[in-house]
Amino acid sequence: MDAYIYQADTYCPKCAEEIKKGLTPPEHPEDERTFDSDDYPKGPFPDGGGEADTPNHCAKCHCHLENPLTEEGYKYVKEYIMEAIAQNEATQLWFDFYGFKISHD
Repeated sequence: MDAYIYQADTYCPKCAEEIKKGLTPPEHPEDERTFDSDDYPKGPFPDGGGEADTPNHCAKCHCHLENPLTEEGYKYVKEYIMEAIAQNEATQLWFDFYGFKISHD
């Protein structure tokens, strides 16, 4: 999914277009060197804004921008999921009762 940058946040195409409707476009919107992303959304950038250490989400609608992850990003997601499973009492009970094991490698 493409991503747009506006005021230090990342947006999906739909939300970026909504933002643009409320703004006066720069004189040369096709030349992103002529304006600042604080004033008008820049993009589109492919792959959800590019490789990152965490999953990127739209700052407005919170949809996942489907960006690729770095090695650290994959570790982060795995640890986050493991922590979420551990914090959900019902899920933890199921794992314990049914004897599921989760590898931490």
